Amino acid sequence: MKAVLFSEYGSPDVLRLGELKKPKPKNIEVLVNVRAVSVNSWDWELLRGTPFANRLMFGFFRPTRIRALGCDIAGRIEAVGSRVRLFKPGDEVFGDLSNGGWGGFAEYTCAKESELSLKPTEMTFEQAAAIPQAGLLALQGLNYKGQVQAGQKVLINGGGGGAGTFAIQIAKSFGAEVTAVDSAEKLETMQQCGADHVVDYAQVDYVNSGEQYDRIFDCVARHSIFDYMRALTPGGVYAMIGGDSGGSIMQIMLLGPIISMFSNKKLGIVMHKANKGVDELIELFEAGHAVPAIERTYPLSDVPDALRYFDGRHVKGKIVITLEESS
Repeated sequence: MKAVLFSEYGSPDVLRLGELKKPKPKNIEVLVNVRAVSVNSWDWELLRGTPFANRLMFGFFRPTRIRALGCDIAGRIEAVGSRVRLFKPGDEVFGDLSNGGWGGFAEYTCAKESELSLKPTEMTFEQAAAIPQAGLLALQGLNYKGQVQAGQKVLINGGGGGAGTFAIQIAKSFGAEVTAVDSAEKLETMQQCGADHVVDYAQVDYVNSGEQYDRIFDCVARHSIFDYMRALTPGGVYAMIGGDSGGSIMQIMLLGPIISMFSNKKLGIVMHKANKGVDELIELFEAGHAVPAIERTYPLSDVPDALRYFDGRHVKGKIVITLEESS
């Protein structure tokens, strides 16, 4: 089978399209004929061997635990292990393989039964592959320390990216007034996702604008924790899922629990829980409240180009790799 091989850390130049032996599912696994797989920041970080924890998990000098990147997949089951009970050959499924063997940038991959969900018939393979990490991070972040309530003011920082475009839609479905922040080139995308107000971060610094929000969902933390406190209403919640500043991340990690304990404001980091809440996310999709914003698709052979474009931070929503059905 064809696969984009990952055998050393570095730039997208180290990846190459090659051949791997078609895998066989173990007892609790299924073999998936991959039809689509989305690109995530985790792919980029693991490719580069950063942060250092990735090297501890996947190989210090070179990756030894996985042969191919890609963990958000969608496809059709070709074979099942002897102890699989939920699925059968022919089922169309999707899921996040980041807790297991990855391997999505390939024609076939094996996945644990627990990592997959049935794909609704009205959901395309491309949409299904775009949902698992970004959609669930958005849902989990908006449910951090209690669900968003109707009428609340919610700010989405990094609203034009994968998780941000989902967060805008989901927060609106909860009845919130949504302000979305990102670069000027992504303002239209955020409006299309339903944001009530859009802000170009190069023109307005939201933490110093004088506005306060009941909830801040932050995909690209780069401010001081005290800036975030100032931008929150009494009783407000700050939930971080990613950051550009190591200092911001460390402050939230170390000081967030203390401030949350001794004030009426809650600040913390949302730890992604793979596939948790997927049924609710499917319901939101079916109601039109969590539809992936897919900017570009690439064939399997162009995975390096997809990762280069992803690194440029121009992506509006998601990038998806598409594959033809293998015979």
